[in-house]
Amino acid sequence: MSDPIQQQLDTDVENLSITQLNELGNQAIKQGLIAGHGHHQGQYEIIREGKILTMPPKDAITFLQQLIQPVTEEK
Repeated sequence: MSDPIQQQLDTDVENLSITQLNELGNQAIKQGLIAGHGHHQGQYEIIREGKILTMPPKDAITFLQQLIQPVTEEK
């Protein structure tokens, strides 16, 4: 049986990841880098250049950060 404190920490980290993904995805949409994003069957989907990219949420965070970074640095 898992420790209740560890379970709460795991839940909090997961919620932070979901929030971060939503913020990054929305920022990428505003910058015209992607057409859409969202969770689907435990994975994260990003619609970019007419293709659906499916990846684990952790990889999606990295992907979106790398996609947004050059645009942010240009400003």
